[in-house]
Amino acid sequence: MHIHTSQLIEGCMITKDVTGKTNHPIVEKNTVVKPIHIEILHDFMIDEVEVGPKLANGSTFKPKESKEEPSIVEESLDERRGASPFVDHYLEGVAAYKRMYQNWKSGADVDIASVRETFLPLFKRASRHANDVITLHHYSSKSDYIYHHSVAVGLLSFLIASKLQFNEREQLQVGISGLLSDCGMAKIDERILSKSGPLTEAEYTEIKQHPSYSYKMLERVSSVSQSVRFGALQHHERMDGSGYPLGVHDNKLHPYGKIIAVSDMYHAMTCERLYKTKQSPFRVIEAIMKDQFGKFDPHVVQVFVKQITNFSAGTKVRLSNNQHGEIIFIEDQLPTRPMIRLSHSDQIIHLKDYPQTYIEEVL
Repeated sequence: MHIHTSQLIEGCMITKDVTGKTNHPIVEKNTVVKPIHIEILHDFMIDEVEVGPKLANGSTFKPKESKEEPSIVEESLDERRGASPFVDHYLEGVAAYKRMYQNWKSGADVDIASVRETFLPLFKRASRHANDVITLHHYSSKSDYIYHHSVAVGLLSFLIASKLQFNEREQLQVGISGLLSDCGMAKIDERILSKSGPLTEAEYTEIKQHPSYSYKMLERVSSVSQSVRFGALQHHERMDGSGYPLGVHDNKLHPYGKIIAVSDMYHAMTCERLYKTKQSPFRVIEAIMKDQFGKFDPHVVQVFVKQITNFSAGTKVRLSNNQHGEIIFIEDQLPTRPMIRLSHSDQIIHLKDYPQTYIEEVL
């Protein structure tokens, strides 16, 4: 059955490889359609596909009425508008980044003039909306993660650079570097990026090349500074040499890369992804501070943690055990483990004595 992609529904069966202009199938024959596959077909601008007469559950496939529909990402963005003017601006940026990403997948170079025109005004607003910036993970979802992640990492990196007292030009450069650090993902086989299960060793090896692809894409743009390129190349490197793609150590890491590394990990771990469950921002901060000790620049981490844990006595919180309470005292050395008065009992607990309990959300 030959249908328009706008008629696809979850559960129908692709009966012929969808190739587009790629060397490998974008969606393989016998694939059971999920929302992510519909999004991929939209991204590659595929208009028509071959499907079977039955759904995966055995029922008869009834195509949706044929008409052009907004993409899943555009629909999800529309649903989330109105939270605040800054968030609306951010969501517009996500939609713009998605369009750029589609062009890169088709082989287009990075249009840095368009990038600057679109995103510099958003970055310049970020300093006045720090609390919005650190909670942007609330607006992401599995299907549109890559677009949200790139824009959020750019904003988080800009914010950290501003707190580190970089001059305005450098702040914006760090933001652009963070924004474009994953542009090389456009060169990765879409089947790997859309895989919902664990990656094979070969697939993970390919994923780890994306910083190199980002660097090469930015190298083709003469007006992009070497600092921006290095930030993109090194955002998965670690100070102890355990990162990728080159495994370089602290003395060879660019300041931009050190900043973006923290932004990237924070946003990734706080988002719902195809193969990972999201975590509380405070759990992530503890991972960066403890589990990842020696891997990140301590000064960058210190500044970022201070921004995330910028709450005061009286702040209402919800804990991971779903209890509510009020912060009454914060130790400088344990900012994610304050003393809390529980709402239901007035009992005072010190989170440092309850390692399995953490702040889930600031209310």
